[in-house]
Amino acid sequence: MRIGITCYPTYGGSGAVATELGLELARRGHDVHIISYASPFRLRGGFAERVTFHEVVPADYPLFEHSPYELALAVKQHEVALREGLELMHAHYAIPHAATAWLAKQMLLAQRDLKVVTTLHGTDITLVGQDPSYFTITKFSIERSDAVTAVSEFLKEETYRAFGCIGCDVQVIPNFISPADFFPATDGTCRRALAPADHKILIHVSNFRPVKRLADVVRIFATVRRELPATLVLAGDGPDRDFAEQEVDRLGLRADVRFPGKVDRVADLLRGSDLFLLPSQTESFGLSALEAMGCGVPVLATRVGGLPEVVVDGETGYLAPVGAVDELAERAVAVLKDATLHARLRRAAAARALEFSAERVVPRYEALYQDVLRD
Repeated sequence: MRIGITCYPTYGGSGAVATELGLELARRGHDVHIISYASPFRLRGGFAERVTFHEVVPADYPLFEHSPYELALAVKQHEVALREGLELMHAHYAIPHAATAWLAKQMLLAQRDLKVVTTLHGTDITLVGQDPSYFTITKFSIERSDAVTAVSEFLKEETYRAFGCIGCDVQVIPNFISPADFFPATDGTCRRALAPADHKILIHVSNFRPVKRLADVVRIFATVRRELPATLVLAGDGPDRDFAEQEVDRLGLRADVRFPGKVDRVADLLRGSDLFLLPSQTESFGLSALEAMGCGVPVLATRVGGLPEVVVDGETGYLAPVGAVDELAERAVAVLKDATLHARLRRAAAARALEFSAERVVPRYEALYQDVLRD
């Protein structure tokens, strides 16, 4: 198949999954064309056979206060589909990608029917799409797609609740990881660069948005640090970076907290860690939790959104209500002090992650594409 993929190129679950999907599809012999305003970070700037990146560059005219990226994207999607003979366009994140894919489809009708598959990832449904400024176009884009998927049962039900989606049949295809990239540590190499040998290592990875509740991460760690030697790694960057730094300083934790910034090879950090903290306000899936589990790291998270579909409470980690800092901190201390419990959680986390391996999930996308193309 000849497949177009449109996604956001920045750090975040939707762009990561979309890019990894493209790479996996290419390994399976499909020709993949990724269309975005910048090369996705998961492409790592290198060459990948059967994967081609197409940059969208909006015209910059004095008339425009803001360059109309969406129109330039629709034109680029149409251009690539026409020139490369694309059979379908897979839009990750409903707006603007599904809307512009529909425009490209209309422009191409005289030549052929370009199929549009839309994958809903989270805030396109739970936040942005429900804003009055975008609600109608989001609903339209979903209903006019030839197929729609959501990354969790939670997100599927939220889509029906918020938009109704007349005639929609939203299929759940979860996020996935490659076991070749996310696997448990075999030695202590990754740990040595993160913390002193006698420290337990807790880690959080995100885009540092308010929904991630970074202050809760720091406060959980503060309790752990009072009980045993420990280091906290806060990987990523975003609007709450300064807020997190201030909380670290307020609690006197500066000597034991590391901010490595945005890290491409996050698996190396995860393999060196003992616990992953994700006390989010909401998560449509929790890809970072799955990546941690793939590296054999138990997850302490909130019981929200799609996280209970990934983290098995009491088996691969523990879940608690939003804001339950004391409960999560007590769990963290108990796990880190009990080597037998910690080892059991590690094994179960790694085994659970294999249920979300690329080998299991990507064929479901291939089957969906084939069904759409037969219609």
